[in-house]
Amino acid sequence: MELQKISLMDAYMLETLRSKGVPNQELLEAKDSNAWSELHPSFDFNDLLGLREKDPAAFQMIVEDGYQVKFITFNGLKNLVKLKYGKVDEVDYQTTGRGIRGLLLHREERKQLRSLLSRNWTVQEEEVDGETVLHIELV
Repeated sequence: MELQKISLMDAYMLETLRSKGVPNQELLEAKDSNAWSELHPSFDFNDLLGLREKDPAAFQMIVEDGYQVKFITFNGLKNLVKLKYGKVDEVDYQTTGRGIRGLLLHREERKQLRSLLSRNWTVQEEEVDGETVLHIELV
């Protein structure tokens, strides 16, 4: 199954809402974004509702099955890893000139991260002390 592609900003908004406890059902059914605006005042969540209105079936797939970001910058990668998995630079991984190294995620999270990354990133797994860590670099 090919995942729906969304912008980095759409991913930020979606993962921000999820990190604040907004359930998938609310994402799929909310009539307006007023309540969400309080969760992150600088985002215009109407854009996310517009994405849903444009193609409700595609939006449902994005929410329930995952998505791929069209293009992710280096800072975009770090922000998504923080929003989606709660992992922060220099605590949970190290940055390099071309990406991040030593990111520890559970198997399902690793699979999810691989699928959401845009094609300008490569992911390598390495066993370290019995755990699988990720090294993510720009192509």
